Amino acid sequence: MPAEIKGLNEECGVFGVWGHPDAAQLTYYGLHSLQHRGQEGTGIVVSNENKLKGIKGEGLVSEIFTERVMSELTGTSAIGHVRYATAGGGGYENVQPLLFHSQSGSLALAHNGNLVNANSLKHQLETQGSIFQTSSDTEVLAHLIRKSGFPNMNDRVKNALSMLKGAYAFLIMTETELMVALDPHGLRPLSLGCIGSAYVVASETCAFDLVGAEYIRDIAPGELLIINDKGITSERFSVSSTKAICTMEYVYFSRPDSNIHGINVHTARKSLGKRLAFEAPIEADVVTGVPDSSISAAIGYAEATGIPYELGLIKNRYVGRTFIQPSQALREQGVKMKLSPVRGVVEGKRVIMVDDSIVRGTTSRRIVSMLKEAGATEVHVVISSPPIKNPCFYGIDTSSKGELIAADKSVEEIRVLIGADSLTFLSVDGMMKAFGQSEADGSNGYCLGCFTGNYPTEIYPDTLQYYYQR
Repeated sequence: MPAEIKGLNEECGVFGVWGHPDAAQLTYYGLHSLQHRGQEGTGIVVSNENKLKGIKGEGLVSEIFTERVMSELTGTSAIGHVRYATAGGGGYENVQPLLFHSQSGSLALAHNGNLVNANSLKHQLETQGSIFQTSSDTEVLAHLIRKSGFPNMNDRVKNALSMLKGAYAFLIMTETELMVALDPHGLRPLSLGCIGSAYVVASETCAFDLVGAEYIRDIAPGELLIINDKGITSERFSVSSTKAICTMEYVYFSRPDSNIHGINVHTARKSLGKRLAFEAPIEADVVTGVPDSSISAAIGYAEATGIPYELGLIKNRYVGRTFIQPSQALREQGVKMKLSPVRGVVEGKRVIMVDDSIVRGTTSRRIVSMLKEAGATEVHVVISSPPIKNPCFYGIDTSSKGELIAADKSVEEIRVLIGADSLTFLSVDGMMKAFGQSEADGSNGYCLGCFTGNYPTEIYPDTLQYYYQR
């Protein structure tokens, strides 16, 4: 099981352009801004003169798309993808976009999310003669579209999407149009923008800022957008269910300069930190955050308490990715390589360490130890989210239930294991209030499955077996 410094592994990111002469170049920059969502593989498919051409590889965007490679990608429309492997695992064949050619035309797919009924659909399709070329759940959609009996592409896609369960933000490109779809719960973020007369779609709005696109709106749950040379039309493939955006998008995954459903991620994280200060007032000398996703929450905590915020931990940005290390000892050494305590800030001080989550607990234990080795007299750990007790089935690798430290241990037991002087998690109610939800609203609009075990969709038995026994 790969484990990177934070214990949580990112999802994937998608980016698409229609009607721009530099579509591939824009997609390259868009994927750069989404690189935090996946570092295992990346790909771009372009449409040029009614032909689809794709290039992909395992590695970072800058590693795969060199100047020579980019010179081969010309066209006015493109879709791209950055991947972190969840369902289906890694491997070149699973790097997206997936590109399919047939006598009736070509089809390219890019997907952020995870289908909870993928295995049952694969079994059904294989009994009907389908042969899968990848182990990715994304390929299921291509087979469903191809086997649909509807006469036009729009109806074939809508029929196929209606059979999927789980989280998905899909970009579907043919020679003549770009189709954009979001699952009926809107579990993944997906936004629409424009550059002049060209349309742009991205997992996060930070990509719009980099390429100079103007934000138009978020894609609605259960919506199918069709973009072609005639313009853009909106259809529905599903009656919108209760919206349930993943709360971890705000807590950890999205970049702080992105906006999700009108809420700036940095502002949301500051609110989480302020709410945490209300729930966990602690006497201390300094507040510090674990770089990078916890900085905003730490600033919010410091502002609410009046305790000075300081850079007590520094991230080394020139260290290779450590989540591929094969042993726990090497993983912990990777933490020390990536994070360094600032002795001049923490020595002789009572330190409040703000982090966004605890998954396995090994990283937290090492960071607490480093702070104490640097002279901190006390280390109080405060977490800007509730304990993660359940797996995520929708595209975030929160491991099997057996590897989640909060699944079978109390807060006090976790505190002892990580060596902190105190440990506090934000309550679920506090998280909702930080997001502007009243107590009466409950979790309306948000997925809290990894915290509460209450999932917005049905979870199929084979999926449960995979996550709970692996």
